[in-house]
Amino acid sequence: MNPVNLIGICGSLRAEATNRRLLREAVRLFGDCRYHEADIRFPLYDADDEAETGVPDKVQDLAERIATADAVLISTPEYNKGPSGVLKNALDWISRVEGNPWKDKPVAVMSAAAGRAGGERAQMILRSFMVPFRPRILQGPEIHLAGSSKQFDETGSLTGEIYVRQLTALMEGLRAEIARG
Repeated sequence: MNPVNLIGICGSLRAEATNRRLLREAVRLFGDCRYHEADIRFPLYDADDEAETGVPDKVQDLAERIATADAVLISTPEYNKGPSGVLKNALDWISRVEGNPWKDKPVAVMSAAAGRAGGERAQMILRSFMVPFRPRILQGPEIHLAGSSKQFDETGSLTGEIYVRQLTALMEGLRAEIARG
C-alpha cells in the first residue's frame, strides 16, 4: 500500500516559523507518509492580472497537489486577531482554478502564536474562510499553541506534553478521516 500523501500549508513565510515547526511535528506524529510543504509566495490576487495572464503556474501546481493529496494540514499564525494575509491570498488564488481541489478533502487546521490564546481567533476565522470550499475539516482536538516560541526544543520537537497528546490525537483523527474515504 502506498504511503499517505499529505500537503502542508504554513500561513507564515518565515523559514523558522513556529507554525512551520508545528506542521513538521504533526507530520512526524502522523507517521509514515509522503509530505510536501507548499510555497505560498504568490503574487497578490488581482482580477485584472488574472484576466490578463491567467492563474500563476505556482497556484495551479498547489491546487493540483491539493486535489491529489489524501489530506491537507494548515497551520496559521495570528496577526491582528486573524489569519495572515499571505494565507488568505493563497486561498483566494486557489479558489480561481478550475474545479474545487478542496471538495471533500480531509483538512486538519492548527495554529501557533505568541499570545496566550495560541491563535484561536485566527483558526476560527480560517475555518470560516474554508466553508465555501466544502472540505472535511476535522473538528478537534483543536490545536492552539500558545507562547509558541517557547514550545519547541533545539531539535524542533514540541516540549509540552499536552500539546503532543492533542496533536497526536488530531493526527489519529486525520488518519481515520482519510480511511473513511
